[in-house]
Amino acid sequence: MSVRQSLLAILDQGPCYGYQLRAEFDRRTGSTWPLNVGQIYNTLDRLERDGLVAKGDVDEHGHVYWQITDAGSVEVHRWLASPVERSQGTRDELAVKLAVAATLPGVDVAGIIQTQRRASLAQLQSLNRAKYAGANPDGPEELAWSLVVDSMIFAAEAEVRWLDHTEQRLALHPDHAMALELSTEKPKRGRPVKAGTSLEEAAR
Repeated sequence: MSVRQSLLAILDQGPCYGYQLRAEFDRRTGSTWPLNVGQIYNTLDRLERDGLVAKGDVDEHGHVYWQITDAGSVEVHRWLASPVERSQGTRDELAVKLAVAATLPGVDVAGIIQTQRRASLAQLQSLNRAKYAGANPDGPEELAWSLVVDSMIFAAEAEVRWLDHTEQRLALHPDHAMALELSTEKPKRGRPVKAGTSLEEAAR
């Protein structure tokens, strides 16, 4: 998620000071991605360095108002008009954990999956409870919050389905036929050993 572009988009609505930016970000995302003030100001410093924002007026309380530049507005419109690009590889901790566990001898992968499924279902139930706890589903803040929560619900549901799928696939190897011994081949320095087609190659 791009904090940089999100803060720029808020500033495109008008000048804000640091704490105000954090509050506006929370309002528009339902506080599902909490930011600390240090992160806000670090981002603002980088945006200023890149010519996308500039310091403006200071009020009687000493708040420095940041304002977007013309280049910053162009960046906001470019961000809103562009699709979010997903990386071709994966660094999802759960996927990597199960992939490694499935190749280790003596590991109870089914137990790992069951433990994760319980946690994923508990998270899903918590998200669903939170979704239906809103008092004003038609308000703009509630709508923004529910969009984020819906995304988290769909992701949790997809994770449970993927766990079921993984469990079914691994059930075809009751004797842990996927276990890999340590390779005796010495990889060349700087070149990882390729054990088949990479995800990047497969996606081409």
